[in-house]
Amino acid sequence: MKPRPESIPGPPNIVLLVDDANDCLEMLNMALQSLPGVVIRCAHTAEDALKLLAANRISALITDIQLPLMTGLELISRVREQPALQKLPIVVVSAATDPAAPGAAFACGANAFFPKPFSPAAVRRKLEELMYA
Repeated sequence: MKPRPESIPGPPNIVLLVDDANDCLEMLNMALQSLPGVVIRCAHTAEDALKLLAANRISALITDIQLPLMTGLELISRVREQPALQKLPIVVVSAATDPAAPGAAFACGANAFFPKPFSPAAVRRKLEELMYA
């Protein structure tokens, strides 16, 4: 892994967090906000996330599976259908109790899966690895 740059020239790296639970969004925001050159954006639904993805240059996506209306797995599938987002790092953080959930997330195109409760530091390390590798 390349060392993380201390200052990132140019536009910020936008990390999009998608979860309907504010406490999870706040925990991830606190864990990631000190990454140099990173700006955090949050969405409570997959539909809002798709709007943000269409309007911004997103550098990474962290999503829950259990979201209202469209699931996180559907969101990942929709993201991976877009040629410009094929290599977008996607991390899933989920309380899904189905033992098949991690496999389903990877099958849809996720790069990493963390069950809730999760270690914010582990998610941060994985995100850094995916973004700066």
